[in-house]
Amino acid sequence: MSAPKIGEKVPDFCLPATGDKTLCLKDFAGRNLVLYFYPKDSTPGCTQEGQDFRDHYAEFRALNTDILGVSRDSLKRHENFKAKYEFPFDLLSDEDETLCRAFDVIKKKKLYGKEFMGIERSTFLIDGEGILRREWRKVKVPGHVEEVLEAVKAL
Repeated sequence: MSAPKIGEKVPDFCLPATGDKTLCLKDFAGRNLVLYFYPKDSTPGCTQEGQDFRDHYAEFRALNTDILGVSRDSLKRHENFKAKYEFPFDLLSDEDETLCRAFDVIKKKKLYGKEFMGIERSTFLIDGEGILRREWRKVKVPGHVEEVLEAVKAL
């Protein structure tokens, strides 16, 4: 399966989520969805990104928009991460990388001279009809959430 393209319908997906739920794309029909992929719970950049989405959550909700964070971390790690930083949105656990691969966010990365496969920080904006409207790849955290919010306003 190739990654969804701007203007195309995103295939439905279901993943385990915080709060002992399983969430599917179809659960958000009629609402916009910000789907953001991040490398790892409780790391500085990922924590800041989550806090930025948290701090603007009410603005997103007022624009008929939900937010879901996705990483390969376990539900237990997600629950701790969500609770510690009081995220008002759910986190999806993609331990087998099904959704990560569907959105083509698993990339070769380098850290301390070692190469490994990991999540490239990426965000996708899906409208209430399930159509991909915007994507951001190789995201830099500062200012990103504000940029996504502006894109939602423009829908």
